[in-house]
This record gives sequence, C-alpha cells and structure tokens, in this order.
Amino acid sequence: MMKTDYDLVIIGAGPAGLTAGIYAARARMNVLLLEKAAPGGQILITDWIENYPGFPEGISGYDLSEKMKIQAESLGLKIESAEVHSLNLSGQAKEIVLKDRTLTTKSLIIASGASPKKLGIGEEKFFGKGVSFCATCDGPFFKGKTVVAVGGGDTAVQESIFLTKFAKKVYLVHRRNELRAAKILQERALKNEKIEFVWDSVVTGVEGFFGLEGVKVKNLKTEEETTISANGCFIWVGILPNTFFLNDAVKTDEFGFITADAKMQTSVPGVFAAGDVRDTPLRQIATAVGDAAIAAISAEHYIENLS
Repeated sequence: MMKTDYDLVIIGAGPAGLTAGIYAARARMNVLLLEKAAPGGQILITDWIENYPGFPEGISGYDLSEKMKIQAESLGLKIESAEVHSLNLSGQAKEIVLKDRTLTTKSLIIASGASPKKLGIGEEKFFGKGVSFCATCDGPFFKGKTVVAVGGGDTAVQESIFLTKFAKKVYLVHRRNELRAAKILQERALKNEKIEFVWDSVVTGVEGFFGLEGVKVKNLKTEEETTISANGCFIWVGILPNTFFLNDAVKTDEFGFITADAKMQTSVPGVFAAGDVRDTPLRQIATAVGDAAIAAISAEHYIENLS
C-alpha cells in the first residue's frame, strides 16, 4: 500500500468535521482534522440550540461545539489550526497544500461548511443578538415579537411563513415588486395575515444597544428611508460554500456546492463531502452529523480496499 502522512485528512471542524473525526479516531485511523478558525464552525455564533437531540432544555452553540471537540480529542483526534490553500487530487495519494507544507493522505473528507451571504450593513454586530440566517434554529426565540425577513426566493418566503408560528408580525423586505419563490409559496405568504410585504426595498442598516431594536429600510423607487422597530432580522439572500481552495478539483453544482452520492463520495475516488458544503436539501447540525458518520465509514472502507 502507498505511503502517505495520513490515512484520512478532514477539512473543517464544524459539527460535520468533528463527527467525522470522532468516527475515524474510534476506528483507529491515522487522521488529522484541519480548521482555519476555531472548532465549531457556524454553531459558535448560534446563541441557543433547541432542536439538537439529547438536549431537551437546549444548549448554547459554544457549549455544543466544545463538547464535540472534547469528545473527539479524548479519542485521540489531532486538530490542527491551518488553512488549506489548494488540493491536488490527480493521484491516488491526495495532496493538501498548506501555507508552510504539503500533506499527503489516502482519503479526504471535505467538511468546510458554507457561509450565508451578507448584506454588508454591519449585521455582524448583531449575530446571535437578533440577526439570524435560520428560522428553524432561531424562530422560537421571537415568540410574540416583530421580525424583519430579507429576500424573495423560496427560502425567504418559506422561512417567513415558518416564522409566523412564533412572531406576531413578519415584515418581508424584497428589492423587487414581486417574489421569485414558487407560486404555491407565494400564495401561502400573501394569504398570511401576519406577513406584511415591503416591496422595491432593501435593508440598509441594523441598530440597537444590547440587541437588535430596529432595521433601516430604503425604498429603491422613492429613495425614502424608514426604520422598522423589530427584535429580529432574518437574512436569506443566498449562501456560499466554503470551497475557495477546490479549484475545480471535484464536481460541484451550479452554485459551487460539492456533489456527492448517498455514501458522501464525490467525483474523485477517496474524496468525500459532508455537511453544509455539499449539495443537500437541508442544512442543520443533525444532517451534518449524519453526513459525517457516513463519510467517515465510507473513507474507512475505501482505504481497506486500496491495493
């Protein structure tokens, strides 16, 4: 069998990467987990998680990620702080190019996640304090409150409808005078008395002290600016996969998300994808963890069958 630095390298230490690491470490594989920032991924900025099994009273994003990290390291998983610059997947030994060196591995799991597109209006200040990208995750925190939603596609409309289960009022801001969402979703939203549409408008700012208190909105036709008093602002203007290092090394869909089969196998043998970075109908912690378990077992089987 070919000699490499590792049996398996995992890129990304969010829920998917940490779970893959747990499975690989338990299988006694020679595995390395690479993370350019802090282990935990997007859940680090999630204030409170109530829909992850096993925590009936909920758990903070930080605490959940810390528990995953501790569990992985207790099994012997090595986590290194490093940013992947590029990949060379042309040979049987996969090459991962870092700033100071190149690693070789028999198999690779890409779990680098995805990042919501931002409006660039200073919303970072209120992440976890009113600004959110996930109604399923955070909607229950806004029971009886007023929220602003931004977008006009399927996700924005469907999630806005979901928010009406909790919020007393949802202002849906869209830059055009008609929605892009599927007609059936439009019909449901237009009939919903809790949703008020703010057409031909964009969000230009968010404000507050300890938490979000208002959302500034500008009408593109009249250029009039107003402030909507709201406790939450949900932004759905798209999501971007964290795949800047790929350089077409594996097949992706039209949006740049990695294409993988039911075994999480990508277009390159021995290279797997898990979590938000892959083309998937649902991006949740639970689905990322499921992906990762499959990917790790698939990687183990791949290595066993190498000649």
